[in-house]
Amino acid sequence: MTILRKCARPLLASTFITGGYSALRNPEALAPAAEPVVRRINEQVPSLEKNPEQFVRINAGVQIGAGVLLALGRFPRLASFALAATLVPTTLAAHAYWTIDDPEERNQQKIHFYKNLSLLGGLAIAAADTHGKPSLAYRSQLAADRGRRGARRAGRNAQAAAARSVNDLGSAAHTVRKHLPVG
Repeated sequence: MTILRKCARPLLASTFITGGYSALRNPEALAPAAEPVVRRINEQVPSLEKNPEQFVRINAGVQIGAGVLLALGRFPRLASFALAATLVPTTLAAHAYWTIDDPEERNQQKIHFYKNLSLLGGLAIAAADTHGKPSLAYRSQLAADRGRRGARRAGRNAQAAAARSVNDLGSAAHTVRKHLPVG
């Protein structure tokens, strides 16, 4: 792992760990803001948690767990995806600046909203990071190409073996006819 990754991942994860810890300690303060988002999510996925306070706790737990994993460089792609999944409802619940009338408060929430979009961009980069190795798509394509080449080679070898067998059979038949008494 390069020095850049060793430094960047904990920096990116720090906001999620501290924010998740704060939300976990005091979920009732965030529950009213989360309620409209939880209601909209429940319309789409009725089996999810309906209690906004519990939803805040679950979201906070995911942020802490995935944040720690990202900071330590353990499963960084999965951790980045998990953090991105928590960031979207958090941003919509806490920083819906378009619903605020007070210009000063609206401006503050707009700043936080775009900061979270920036974090989402950082998480997308972290999720796409392959540690300098080729991507999974590239490696899959390479394996498929190798498989196709191997199959073509096997087919050509089988055709050549079949042709040799036919030639050998023809030679054997010729030899047998040569040694048979003519009747």
